[in-house]
Amino acid sequence: MMRKYIAEIIGTFTMIFCGTGAMTINEVTGGDVTHVGIAITWGLIVMAMIYSFGDISGAHFNPAVTVAFAFAKKFSWKEVPKYILAQCIGAIAASSVLLFLFPESEFLGGTLPSFEAYKAFVLELLLTYFLMLVIINVSTGSKEVGTMAGIAIGGVVLLEAMFAGPMTNASMNPARSLGPALLSGHWEHQWLYMTAPVIGAILAVLTCRLTKADNCCNDC
Repeated sequence: MMRKYIAEIIGTFTMIFCGTGAMTINEVTGGDVTHVGIAITWGLIVMAMIYSFGDISGAHFNPAVTVAFAFAKKFSWKEVPKYILAQCIGAIAASSVLLFLFPESEFLGGTLPSFEAYKAFVLELLLTYFLMLVIINVSTGSKEVGTMAGIAIGGVVLLEAMFAGPMTNASMNPARSLGPALLSGHWEHQWLYMTAPVIGAILAVLTCRLTKADNCCNDC
């Protein structure tokens, strides 16, 4: 039974190490990775981790996704705290290693809005809504992963990081924001990164219920 929690730790660690690592290296090198390079890194590592661990844990790697799957009755509520703990452990470990490697980095790939916080809240909510809309339509939430799930989900992450990254760093993931904030000490506006993704993901489940068959969200 521990396999799925270990998968969530390793998958979240790898995703955040590579994604925020690209941002950190871009910061310390003065832009060598580029914004486009960062977006591609996020999309590819998400895709790779889904294919690596999708059949073990469902490849959530995101507290907002875990909560939304439970809300959709595709995942057990009693597993939610364990999954979120595993995801946070993976995220904090990734940021810890990045701090060791790049102590000169100020942000460690952290999420900080570049415009008003209330607008950043709405943008993060919408980004996670779009992401969860795709996730809930291509995966089951528990074990299986379709052959196209990794490409679809990784593609949406790449897309959203590409256009929204300059404004909010396109978190869509409370654990992804927690790790860098904890290790860099930059807690400004982190409330919106902890709340907006969860709300957006739940709204995506409600949309699924409106647009699909009656049993859309009763597969648990």
